[in-house]
Amino acid sequence: MSHDPVIEPAAVPLLGVYRLLDVRSPDAFDSGHAAHAMRVPIEEWEAAAKAGETSFENVTYWEHQIAALGVDGQRPVVIYDDGRMTEAARVWFILQYFGAKAFILNGGWPALEGGALLPVSAAKPRDSTTFRARPGSGPVGLADRTTLKAELGADVRVFDARTVGEYTGTDLRRNARGGHLPGARLIPHSDLLDDGRLKPAGHLRGLLADAGFQSGDHIVTHCDGGGRAALAAVAAVRAGCDDVRVYYLSFSDWAKDGSCPIVG
Repeated sequence: MSHDPVIEPAAVPLLGVYRLLDVRSPDAFDSGHAAHAMRVPIEEWEAAAKAGETSFENVTYWEHQIAALGVDGQRPVVIYDDGRMTEAARVWFILQYFGAKAFILNGGWPALEGGALLPVSAAKPRDSTTFRARPGSGPVGLADRTTLKAELGADVRVFDARTVGEYTGTDLRRNARGGHLPGARLIPHSDLLDDGRLKPAGHLRGLLADAGFQSGDHIVTHCDGGGRAALAAVAAVRAGCDDVRVYYLSFSDWAKDGSCPIVG
């Protein structure tokens, strides 16, 4: 079974030497961050993942992006955001997909009390780092629209991490169509959290069971743009699921293809 992707501040020293990544805004990072933390340019990563020339198929691009943060594929990586958990989950998904061993700091920056709770065993950034990607080698895989469409009604259980309004189609966001994928189970991402922290494994197992997920299910998570889908995958792995993929381009990608069915 995969390791728990979520780590508590008190458990970080058990990792030994690790790389520390900050996924907050530039202003928040500049106003204070944990010692030796590197800021992830998340706004660039979000755009790149959805652009054809820099999608996840462009392994060389992502190798360079990940290496620029000092991630070498050997030392574990700890990621924190502003407490929403979705941006840290987004970075976690990308790193683990390409083969880095990564953890999300539960509660994010607010749980660190200004960074004081982390020991200074985070590795200092180096001038030159090499990262060799191994796409698809992490505990959570990547789903695409074509494959998911073919699997609907057969070998897949869809985990929709959006809001009730998005699921029912009353909230279109920026999409031309609204509603949900046929057979999708709704667990809003906010239900996975308790005061900005991902709930314990037992609680998450209960939520998934109540939504109709069973042990051994092949699960694909999605939201509208990737972050909540990544957090849903983290929750599923923490709950003990070992066959999880993320439809990273999510509902915004699905809705623009008129051949993709939507219940609304």
